[in-house]
Amino acid sequence: MTATYPAAPRLDEEHDVLPAVVLDLEISEPLPAVGAVAADGRRVRQAWALVRLFTEPLGTILVDVPERGLTPADLAAAVDAALGDVLRPRLGGIPVPPDGFLPASEPAFLAGRRAALAVAPDITVVICTRERPGALARCLDSLLAQEYMPARVLVVDNAPATEATAEVVRSAARRGRVDYLREPRPGLSFARNAAEAATRGEIVAWLDDDELADRWWLAEVARALVENPDADVISGVIVPAELETRAQIWFEQFGGHSKGRGFKPDTFGPHTAHIQSPLYPLPPFGTGANMTFRPGVIERIGGWDTALGAGTPAMGSEDTLAFIQVLLAGGTIVYQPAAVTHHYHRRDFAGLHKQMVGYGTGLTAAYTGLLLGRPGLLWRLLRLAPTALRDLTGSDSLRVSTLKDDFPRELLTANRRGMMAGPGAYLRGRRAARMRPRAAR
Repeated sequence: MTATYPAAPRLDEEHDVLPAVVLDLEISEPLPAVGAVAADGRRVRQAWALVRLFTEPLGTILVDVPERGLTPADLAAAVDAALGDVLRPRLGGIPVPPDGFLPASEPAFLAGRRAALAVAPDITVVICTRERPGALARCLDSLLAQEYMPARVLVVDNAPATEATAEVVRSAARRGRVDYLREPRPGLSFARNAAEAATRGEIVAWLDDDELADRWWLAEVARALVENPDADVISGVIVPAELETRAQIWFEQFGGHSKGRGFKPDTFGPHTAHIQSPLYPLPPFGTGANMTFRPGVIERIGGWDTALGAGTPAMGSEDTLAFIQVLLAGGTIVYQPAAVTHHYHRRDFAGLHKQMVGYGTGLTAAYTGLLLGRPGLLWRLLRLAPTALRDLTGSDSLRVSTLKDDFPRELLTANRRGMMAGPGAYLRGRRAARMRPRAAR
């Protein structure tokens, strides 16, 4: 049966408007001007920017673009207004300059990265993919241009129908060490478990095929590993690669992938359980599209749950369950917002609607899997119910407070309906996983 989705809200001006141009602003360099009309003739409504100082990401801004466009001074004022409290101490107390900032000596952030990379470990990057050769090629290009190169890249081709993925890997392998692994059983967790078996003893950083790795992504993952030797997991931040459509803007309004986590480094473990329960991942401890595990961590929690993830009725949340299990086992997760990846959000309303359903379904499916394995956690989860209810309905919650008037409320309804479907989806996924024997590779 083919799934159907509500029609998108009518957007008569969609073809004439660019919702937001995406910028990467480096405060140590002169800021650009932003025109009111894009190269393709569309009217630019807003400018979204990742703001950095000496490559360190410090926050984001979203600025309306007037008919005259934005001058460098306009951008500087917007950055100063939004992030001045973070930037001014680093700039010697002065406002954000539109013409760049030249330090007197090597900035501490860059010195720290250089020192860490001198002793950094090898890291393997894994991408699980299925029949998206164009996106995969783009992702691999970003990995082969890293400042700190991966020891190798492993592409797991999940239940392929064609040789397109294998051909992309063969092409990329001419420029660096890119290996190919075929996992015939469909489902992201099957692909992740196959990668785990093939990378035993290696530090593994996970990336999705619809992302670009920031030039300093792996360098900052490596820095976090060096500076946090007891960390089991490193998670990074995911920002939009483009905001070409209203659906992509709405996804960012809903919190994007970071859901309010922000750009402040953080650590989660037994010492933080009184601040944020390991059973309540909002804001999230991390996301599967930008996470790194030390050797043996996934093995200790029993592997990736094959009833969860893309390609199952649950549609996702194998990563959420893994983070919860790591924390429940006494492990430590370090959030390193300097480790940035850029994600291509779903462009159309139907795709976003499906994603919102998947988020809801996956979350409660993950809880179902957790309780089936550890039923004694039920009472701890029930004590979190009032918090969850506030986050679902409260006007000041992380899920709702960032939504604008134009956000389609049917997307929230879809998310909640997904939550109701999650337990059944998990049980169906578990039955299906047990019926999939390992096929020869």
